[in-house]
Amino acid sequence: MEQRIRDLLAQINALEDELASALHEKEQRLFYQFNGRRIEFEDSIRATHARMKRGILRWIVTDRPQNFVTGPFIYSLIFPLLMLDIFLSVFQAVCFPIYRITKVKRGDYIVIDRLHLGYLNFFERFHCAYCGYANGLLAYAVEIAARTEQYFCPIKHARKVLGSHARAQRFLEYGDAADYHARLEAFRAALEQPQTEA
Repeated sequence: MEQRIRDLLAQINALEDELASALHEKEQRLFYQFNGRRIEFEDSIRATHARMKRGILRWIVTDRPQNFVTGPFIYSLIFPLLMLDIFLSVFQAVCFPIYRITKVKRGDYIVIDRLHLGYLNFFERFHCAYCGYANGLLAYAVEIAARTEQYFCPIKHARKVLGSHARAQRFLEYGDAADYHARLEAFRAALEQPQTEA
C-alpha cells in the first residue's frame, strides 16, 4: 500500500510538471513573455488591450450595485491581513532559524502582476492587486503553517480534511506509531533543504 501511495504521488508530481509546461506554451501563444520580473506584451496585444479598456465612468455605471455596497466590508479586511502578514514575518524570522526550517519566500506566494494588463482600469487593477495580496498572503500563511506542522506533528488526521496542504499527503498515517520519533527527525531534516515540497 505504501508503494502505491508513493507511485500515485510521483504521478501527481509528473502531471504538475506537465501542466506547468502546457501553461508555459499557452503563455507563448498569448504573446507575452517575462523579461526578468517584468511581463511584456507584443505591441499589437498592448494596442488591443488599450482598445478594450472600459473607462472609469462607464465601469461605474455598468458595474453591479452590490459590488459597491459590499466594498467596505471586503476592503476592511486589509487591517487583519496586514496584521497577519506582520505576525507571519516575525514568526518565521524568529522561529524558523531556531528550528532550522528553510524560510518561505513571500514573493513566491504574493504575486501582484495583473497591473500590467492594459484592458483593466484603475479600479479593476486595484481590485486585482487586493485579491492577489489577500489570496497570496493566505497561501503564504498555509505554507508557513504546513512547515511548522511538519516540524512538530507530521501525522495525517483520521478524518478527511478539505483543503489540506500538499505536505499533509506525505505525513505519517494516523495511528502508525512504529519508529515515530526516528521518522519525525527525518521530516524535520527534510525542512532544512531549500525546497517547497517535503
